[in-house]
Amino acid sequence: MRSLPVLLLCVAVCSAYPLNGASRGADTSMELLQQYLEKYYNLANDGKQFVRRKDSSPVVKKIQEMQKFLGLEVTGKLDSNTLEVINKPRCGVPDVGHFNTFPGMPKWGKNHLTYRIVNYTPDLPRDAVDSAIEKALKVWEEVTPLTFSRMHEGEADIMISFAVREHGDFIPFDGPGQVLAHAYAPGPGINGDAHFDDDEQWTKDTAGTNLFLVAAHELGHSLGLFHSANPEALMYPVYKSFTDLARFRLSQDDVDGIQSLYGPATDPPRNPLEPTKSSSPESGLGSPPTMCDPALSFDAVSTLRGEILFFKDRHFWRKSLRALEPEFHLISSFWPFLPSSVDAACEVTSKDTVFIFKGNQFWAIRGQAVEAGYPRSIYTLGFPPTVRKIDAAISDKEKKKTYFFVEGEYWRFDEKSQSMEPGFPRQVAEDFPGVDSKVDAVFEAFGFFYFFSGSSQLEFDPNAKKVTHILKSNSWFNC
Repeated sequence: MRSLPVLLLCVAVCSAYPLNGASRGADTSMELLQQYLEKYYNLANDGKQFVRRKDSSPVVKKIQEMQKFLGLEVTGKLDSNTLEVINKPRCGVPDVGHFNTFPGMPKWGKNHLTYRIVNYTPDLPRDAVDSAIEKALKVWEEVTPLTFSRMHEGEADIMISFAVREHGDFIPFDGPGQVLAHAYAPGPGINGDAHFDDDEQWTKDTAGTNLFLVAAHELGHSLGLFHSANPEALMYPVYKSFTDLARFRLSQDDVDGIQSLYGPATDPPRNPLEPTKSSSPESGLGSPPTMCDPALSFDAVSTLRGEILFFKDRHFWRKSLRALEPEFHLISSFWPFLPSSVDAACEVTSKDTVFIFKGNQFWAIRGQAVEAGYPRSIYTLGFPPTVRKIDAAISDKEKKKTYFFVEGEYWRFDEKSQSMEPGFPRQVAEDFPGVDSKVDAVFEAFGFFYFFSGSSQLEFDPNAKKVTHILKSNSWFNC
């Protein structure tokens, strides 16, 4: 039997009815209410309009049921608050109480899933679509053992596509302003797939239909979740926007729902398709890293307002020079929109900003906020297309220069002119004698540059241009 998708239904919002059409407006409202109860609350369709029913008690009970589920005052009447809610965008499947799963609790029988973006909407740049889907999957990845890797061809577990009208699954879209998207429960073939209506205006902010928010909701269905009665939940049936997308987090109800299927994120298996810089086979995205592991290496290191951040996989240590023990956190607990396993990080103190790099993109964070307009492409900084990612970065606050290390070379960016300096790249070994291996991370403290490579750390004096000490990477943790 063909499984039915979850539909995200957008109903046009009516703020008021004209006085000279009050009767017509009331009829329209009652018609909308009847359709709403029949679609989402299993009200029997006997072919009669509300006003012609002899017994109104089933209708009143359904209104009360709906009001209770949606968190409204239970009046049994179509009051203004109820009318406002049923006019809001929502998913087009029946509502159920609390967090729930599809009938039979379908779930994926594995924790590592693949996804493929089959095509793109013209509304957004491709990298913005890629980023929105990656972030949408990340919100579920962070609270479960699930990991995701992207495929660029072939059949993935979750196939993501944009389409208009009839698009091959016998569930056609209906033009702008109605159904936004639909997704299928886990399983083979079309199951697990998510389709987005390309007649909508997709955006990366709150100006139109935010792709990240819709994708996060729909991909919750692709993983096996149904709807929640909690208005704060992502899986609540009524679509809502967030004014501060950088602070978006799953509600506890969403977390409880997905963990009822896959369990919590304790000791998740490492994504076998995602490389790690670690020299230890036992670290990586699996077990949380141990700060006194003699083989410990870091993905990136940066200062932040006088503290030092050491990034590793999904986590980071936050080290204050005034405290002996560092704090240990999930990256997502501070910055939900940042990726795991970052490549590089550096603080530009003149801007009070930390820049985070992964692949060919970078983010800007100020305190606990991710700046608007990010991620951006590293090529906007002046890198040639041959550079696919940054290994390490450091900003010299005195000279107002930022150094980017890529393999055995480095580039230098002038913060005043906001441009890459001519004459680069140069060889790392020539200008930083003693630093002759690949750089994993680098930061500045007490006038020294600290270069990390695997489990080793080099203290480098930029004035004397020589290595002054060789240390373990985790020497900052008093191990």
